[in-house]
Amino acid sequence: MTTMAITAAEINKLRQMTGAGMMDCKKALTEANGDFEKAIDELRKKGQKVAANRSDRDAKEGVILAKTTADNKRGVVLGINCETDFVAKNEDFGKFTANVLEIAIAKKPKNADELKSLAYDNNITIADKLIEQTGVIGEKIELTKYEVVEAPYVIAYNHPGNRLATIVGFNSATVSNEIAKDVAMQVAAMAPVAVDKDDVSTDTLQREIEIGKEQARQEGKPEDMLEKIAMGKLNKFYKESTLLNQEFIKDNKKTVAQYLTGSEKGLTVTGFKRIALS
Repeated sequence: MTTMAITAAEINKLRQMTGAGMMDCKKALTEANGDFEKAIDELRKKGQKVAANRSDRDAKEGVILAKTTADNKRGVVLGINCETDFVAKNEDFGKFTANVLEIAIAKKPKNADELKSLAYDNNITIADKLIEQTGVIGEKIELTKYEVVEAPYVIAYNHPGNRLATIVGFNSATVSNEIAKDVAMQVAAMAPVAVDKDDVSTDTLQREIEIGKEQARQEGKPEDMLEKIAMGKLNKFYKESTLLNQEFIKDNKKTVAQYLTGSEKGLTVTGFKRIALS
């Protein structure tokens, strides 16, 4: 069978469609005899092979992005990881992550698996696109984190560099954007583990109590005093690690809770999510 000549225009068209390199596009089109759908399948197969070969690699770099719906009632934060900082800073990789975020905002999937099953473009799912990008880039590419917050008002904060982002929900739709952003930046900077004392998990509390007891033991405190000392340390943990009880970073004379209620009676945080590259 005669192989048809592949033109530079066709190669460039496939490159624009997939982001693959010129030589990879030429090879895929040649093998597909000029059929674009088959050529895309060829590139995806290559991605599957690369993904299989790199499955044991660490993908610790990447892009973290957050955004809210137009009505500010739902916020999404997600992370797509790669292996190197070089790829993470690539403009196309950033655009790809932003496109996935837009789909999440529009389609409202409940979790990461549901998000990956959604169409990306040209009837390709996001899961397939991740595999395709693995072939194009030559690194392990994966959607590692996906979180959602819904509330009367949600704000998103993207820290410069796109390695950290937060979403925070409030119980009032009338909270000012400035106040909401202050709290979102507080979450980014201080990494609280929960909104308030009652929201801390039992496992976390037990771990903190055991750490407090062991510290007291190492200091030579009597065994019958360890529990009391540990509970005292727990109060310090609440002040440092629960959002509403933390000192407000812009005014350490106030807690975050006092800052909120001082601006609007009864105003509080209903939930937050913070994602950062390790």
